[in-house]
Amino acid sequence: MTALPVLYSFRRCPYAMRARLALAVSCQACELREVVLKNKPQALLQASPKGTVPVLVLPDGQVLEQSLDIMLWALAQHDPDGWLSPIEGSLADMQALIAECDGPFKQALDRCKYPNRYPGADVSAARATAVAWLSVLDTRLATRPHLFGHRAALADMAIAPFVRQFAGIDATWWQAQPWLHLQAWLAHWQASELLESVMHKLPAWVDGTEGVLFPHPVATFAPSDSAGFHH
Repeated sequence: MTALPVLYSFRRCPYAMRARLALAVSCQACELREVVLKNKPQALLQASPKGTVPVLVLPDGQVLEQSLDIMLWALAQHDPDGWLSPIEGSLADMQALIAECDGPFKQALDRCKYPNRYPGADVSAARATAVAWLSVLDTRLATRPHLFGHRAALADMAIAPFVRQFAGIDATWWQAQPWLHLQAWLAHWQASELLESVMHKLPAWVDGTEGVLFPHPVATFAPSDSAGFHH
């Protein structure tokens, strides 16, 4: 696997999840190295001193340190389901919505999920911010099965891992919300073969050893089902 890109990932990290989704759907083979965040391998820190995942090291030595950059790189190689070409709107429109997710919503999500990390933070205000943005998504999904039309695109796959994380804070509370469209959208995504294929549990990678070939050979992405999820 010496000629393949190397992906440093952590299974449950939503940023790493979105990167794996794009690499999988684009059939971009790479060497996946599962990272334990409490014991980061030296090779990761040498490639990216900030020490966060995902990180993709290309064969020419270029390092992609942002999950969205990894998604865009993979889809530029091969985009069989048109994730970069939504039915409605443009790539720029999708990137703007993703920026809202990665900015205000992610800040609110972190304060709701990890209140002990943010002493003095107003958790109620953070939840209100998250609820307001999720309500906008639900309204958007009331008139279309996906965020930008009748098939999944970049925005769906970049945002869904973070909505999943928020929903997991309190599943009973999540189900009690009046977001029927958003709840259905998330449920379809969570049940998709594409998501299942990128969520295999792997042992922690150790410096000096070989990683795992990704996407996993058992995963197939036929045009009829590779969009990830359908209504």
